[in-house]
Amino acid sequence: MDKLAAGSVLLKGPTANRPPCKRYAGEVKQRELEETLCRLPTVDAVRVVSDNGTISEVHVLASPGKSAKQVVRDVQSLAMASFGMTIDRRVISVVQIENEEIGQKERAAVIEIKEVPEGTKLHVSVTLGWQNEMLVGEATGPSASATRLRLVGEATLHALEKAIGDDIALALAAVETPMVGNRPVAVAQIVMVSGGEERFMVGSAIVGQDPSQSAVRAVLDALNRQVPQLRR
Repeated sequence: MDKLAAGSVLLKGPTANRPPCKRYAGEVKQRELEETLCRLPTVDAVRVVSDNGTISEVHVLASPGKSAKQVVRDVQSLAMASFGMTIDRRVISVVQIENEEIGQKERAAVIEIKEVPEGTKLHVSVTLGWQNEMLVGEATGPSASATRLRLVGEATLHALEKAIGDDIALALAAVETPMVGNRPVAVAQIVMVSGGEERFMVGSAIVGQDPSQSAVRAVLDALNRQVPQLRR
């Protein structure tokens, strides 16, 4: 049996047609690490944040095919196998977007979003279609870019409130559009109060050409698993 040189990798099976293994010395490029981690089957986007050459944050947007803990392990394993890099699991955060858990008939659909400036105010109305009903929610606030998506999110909640029981209260805790990998993602945090208990839920949606529609979808994503049980 041939001896392995120090630092080489043993490949299983025939190797005649395989490209030589990559070796990395020194600092790994952040972009290259992101692109490599995006090759994981359940990972849709990755953003790596470094501080003086040290990985300080890894943000992962993933589908729900695996548990978040398993996604973290996959990220660690791929980084080690590809770059010889150890990433602390505590710096890896995973956001998973549920797409198939609830049938489409149980989901509210976005019908229309209207944004009407009224002097220094912005009036937003969101129309949702759900189980043969049209639900319209409205919100008004300062006409400022910093408050636009919050108004859209609040109007979405006001529309949903028309279809759920009076003993349920919903509020928008936050809505942001951080960059994940090379794509902006709308993330909404919703608080629901029922029976004297508070529950926080988070939803997300990749931002397309219309950030407002992405904000509505993020709010709906946070509540998709809850709203069918809250129906009047």
